[in-house]
Amino acid sequence: MKTIREQLLDMIEEPDVAFNQRSEDLLPMQLAAANEVFTTQRAKIPLLDSRAEEAGISTISNLDELVPLLFPHTAYKSYPQSFFDKGQWSRMQQWLDTLSAVDVMDVDLSAVNNVDQWLETLWEAGHLVLATSGTSGKCSFINRTRNDRALTSRHFYHAQTWPFLKPVPRPMFWLGPGEGHSMAIESVHITRKFWGIDGDFHVLTKKPLLISEVSHAAALRKRIAQGVATPSEIGGLEAEMKARAVENSESLVSLANQIIDRRHEPLHISGQWAQHLQIVNIARDRGIPDGDFNPQTVLNIGGGVKGIALPDDYRERVNNFYGDVIKPANYGMTETAQIMSRCEKGHYHAPPGLIWMALDGAGERRLGPEDANSDNLVEGRFAFLDLLFEGHWGGLITGDRVTVDFSPLCSCGRPGPTLLDNIVRFVAPGQGEDDHIGCAGTIDSYIRGSLS
Repeated sequence: MKTIREQLLDMIEEPDVAFNQRSEDLLPMQLAAANEVFTTQRAKIPLLDSRAEEAGISTISNLDELVPLLFPHTAYKSYPQSFFDKGQWSRMQQWLDTLSAVDVMDVDLSAVNNVDQWLETLWEAGHLVLATSGTSGKCSFINRTRNDRALTSRHFYHAQTWPFLKPVPRPMFWLGPGEGHSMAIESVHITRKFWGIDGDFHVLTKKPLLISEVSHAAALRKRIAQGVATPSEIGGLEAEMKARAVENSESLVSLANQIIDRRHEPLHISGQWAQHLQIVNIARDRGIPDGDFNPQTVLNIGGGVKGIALPDDYRERVNNFYGDVIKPANYGMTETAQIMSRCEKGHYHAPPGLIWMALDGAGERRLGPEDANSDNLVEGRFAFLDLLFEGHWGGLITGDRVTVDFSPLCSCGRPGPTLLDNIVRFVAPGQGEDDHIGCAGTIDSYIRGSLS
């Protein structure tokens, strides 16, 4: 007999049903499933057990009791920077073990010389660790099992293009690197599995995304912002970025021309806003009019605007260029296996296996309908418990500022609450502020203490 957790996760196989559930009907099942996961993971993750002891929580009977058990997003990059900088991969392994629900200490690291080899070695041993981009100067590392990956793949198959269509094979174009241990690349390969045509999958570059390069550049940008980088470091980064920009620009021109040449076919195109805007400019130079794409083309766009000067109307330019094509959208991150899908009216709906909420800025109090304004809207920090994960505790307080619509019904006719499509970072880069989450210091101290 299936557990309640499994029943909730299985609902995604009928997405029209899954995304049409009333939250009050789901909540008893979700709390029961949260208890299942909590009981299992508490015995495996000492940090979770410590949080539960401090909060005096032995069972989760309501959503407010879940809040103190959520980890801040900074927990997954809480390793001492010296471990990373000095290549102390056994210490990094020890750190990862404090946040994992499966033992990672038996992996042989004798041949590891850099972070990319460390990740590759973990993957070969069945620990499918994903890394974030490290825009703050440090990368996060999140452990997953093979079953986590399989369930994520199933979820994407049913949720990624809901409610518009189910996957149908098309020529695929991905405006990014084809290999690497990031969620963006992982999702592309999941998409390729269901949408792709053998021999008709095209990427910006076949060079893998190397975390060592990403983290080095991010750390150096942080040093530059702090005013402590040397002139030679700054010059080296500028030269490296210029060379990479030239290479990527040449690749993008080639890929853009392939897309434009095949625009009357139903394609599947994924990329970021800045790249799509470049495609628009290339098409303009060729005299290609707006709205000349096959209406069955699937277009995925998101991200890629941090630190880039774009015209105020970049979204309108891109959307007008592609015209009336299929434009599904999802909200997710490296730390979530299950994505929230955007409906026809532009609101994000959660699947049954994702328990989500909005918290106050410090991440300490759950916000509800009583906090909403006259339009049933409330702004807060996004938090969740993803019931899918086995490799780590799936409860997280994110760095995203969201607007929740607590209306009983979305304008699409399905039950609420939903998220508006105006999600931003809680503290925008460049503001010179820390993204302060109340429990972050306590958790950081616990992890450092366990490593001593």
